[in-house]
Amino acid sequence: MTQLPGSPDIPLRREMSFQYGAPSGMAPGVVRLVCDNPGPFTFKGTNTYLVGSTTLAVIDPGPADAHHLQAILKAAQGRPISHAFITHAHRDHVDGLAALQEATGAQSVAFGRDHLDIPDALNSPSGKDFVDLEFAPDVRVTDGDLIEADDWALEVLHTPGHAPDHICLGLKAGGGVRGRGVVFSGDHVMSWNTTVIAPPEGRMADYLGSLNRLLDYASDLYLPGHGGRLEEPRRTVKAFLLHRQWREKAIFATIRKREVSVRRIVEMIYRDIDDKLMMAAGLSVMAHVEHLRDQGKVRFTEPLGFDTRLFAKD
Repeated sequence: MTQLPGSPDIPLRREMSFQYGAPSGMAPGVVRLVCDNPGPFTFKGTNTYLVGSTTLAVIDPGPADAHHLQAILKAAQGRPISHAFITHAHRDHVDGLAALQEATGAQSVAFGRDHLDIPDALNSPSGKDFVDLEFAPDVRVTDGDLIEADDWALEVLHTPGHAPDHICLGLKAGGGVRGRGVVFSGDHVMSWNTTVIAPPEGRMADYLGSLNRLLDYASDLYLPGHGGRLEEPRRTVKAFLLHRQWREKAIFATIRKREVSVRRIVEMIYRDIDDKLMMAAGLSVMAHVEHLRDQGKVRFTEPLGFDTRLFAKD
């Protein structure tokens, strides 16, 4: 997103060394494959991680892509893949699961969508086009669960915000994997850009709470769902929190000065944004407006849309 004068600096990093289809070592016992599905929301593509040395876990199989599946199987080098973790049920992370399971018999592990109010997601501007509302994992997990194999263990951190079912995964040491301080951060924290919070799928209050949750978790390396490795995660998480606080203050100040809509706020704040990201910017503003409403600072007539008039509460 566009950086505004006076806003907190965000240590974004858009450099990324990789080759499609070729595994890259990220940490002992961890390799990354990047799917060839670049775009304004996926950056260079969806990252898939293979964890382990004997029996493997796959984190986020990516979209349905035959070439990416073959790259995963080749990188496994004949080793069994026992588990497929899904950080959240957005299609660029989960649609490749069925083919991977058919090829390997891996169990799927995720928070699961049936914990959630599925009809709300249908009202999202993207709706079922980017969320697999029917996804049901073989193994349902919740915050604090630990999934273990012979040489790896992954701790589940429920981090809603970008998606209500979003989880991060903390890698624990085991066997040939040295995982101290490694977190697979999905789309919750990325190095290349801020996370899209798109209501009703995304919720700003949950996102801010989940960022604070990660500050309490010891880690020195994040491996995100898109973009390169993040080696100063606490600094980045703190910067994202400050950025969101600053953004929300700017939005509230605008609403206090005049009658305004989400669309008008986007025009005023995101002046140099790529047209492809205008929808995402509008949804982010909408998420902040909902958060301000929940704090009793802003009122509007439901349902909230891009042209709904917004008023500051006296």
